[in-house]
Amino acid sequence: MTDSSIPDRFAAFESLGDPLGFADRILEIIEHIHLLEDFEREEIDTLTRYMRYYRADNGAEIIREGEPGDFMLLVIDGSIEILKIDPRGLPQRLATAGPGKTLGEMSLIDGEPRFASCVTLESTLFAVLDRDGLIRVVSEEPKIGVKILMELLMLLNQRLRSVSGELMKCLDNKRLRLR
Repeated sequence: MTDSSIPDRFAAFESLGDPLGFADRILEIIEHIHLLEDFEREEIDTLTRYMRYYRADNGAEIIREGEPGDFMLLVIDGSIEILKIDPRGLPQRLATAGPGKTLGEMSLIDGEPRFASCVTLESTLFAVLDRDGLIRVVSEEPKIGVKILMELLMLLNQRLRSVSGELMKCLDNKRLRLR
């Protein structure tokens, strides 16, 4: 079910072919994949057919801050550094992501420019679900499509709540300093 007109944005990475082999690895790390924790084996098998799989060498930039995006990543093996350019123009590490972590969900949904860059810290295996694949899942496998959309909604909602909590802490700290 993969699209033969894959954009060449992943041309620098090794394409890994048949998606069904990755369902087993996804099940091995499922406890780390909040996005798929409520999926059954058959649903994961189906979803993997709508994804593409790549291996990137150490130091590869997979996502570039500021570029438009229409895909998300699922880290299967390896690790990725998430970097944000600060006001001085210097990259600052926000976090690292290992197996089971998803990146780029916001741009998958809204197509807006990327918030941060993602660079591999070692040889990394990752799966890509782009907007076209998501639309195909929703139309061809509605039960799974709705399930993945609900999981994305809950994930993004949790992140928004977390960021809102951090913002409130910053505002409270600022108020305390002004006293």
